[in-house]
Amino acid sequence: MKEEIKGLAGCLVAGLGAATTLMAWAPLARVNIEGGFTGIHRDLSVLYVDLPLITAGGALVPLTFWILTMRRFRRPWLAALVAAAATALGIWGLTSSWVPYQAPEFGYERALQGLMVDSPLT
Repeated sequence: MKEEIKGLAGCLVAGLGAATTLMAWAPLARVNIEGGFTGIHRDLSVLYVDLPLITAGGALVPLTFWILTMRRFRRPWLAALVAAAATALGIWGLTSSWVPYQAPEFGYERALQGLMVDSPLT
């Protein structure tokens, strides 16, 4: 296999890893983006904090394992298998441990703020 094709395959592995982790991350972050019931708990920090970190991790983990396996064994099929396994383990770790913050849906604080705003005394 030529060096250019190996490099292109490594970039493809990184792109597929990033896309796969984003697809696994998106359903978990949906609640924060939509805001839950009536949209009052919208937290868009998942878009500018978590999204770049998830994308970078999803691209760098399989690419790192691809490069290390290619340097050691020089077998593209083995490198692809190791990169896919590393991506699968990374996604499993992401979905089992990362849970975005979700504020309580019904709380007294929000109800009291609504009463204070709607009060004729203010």
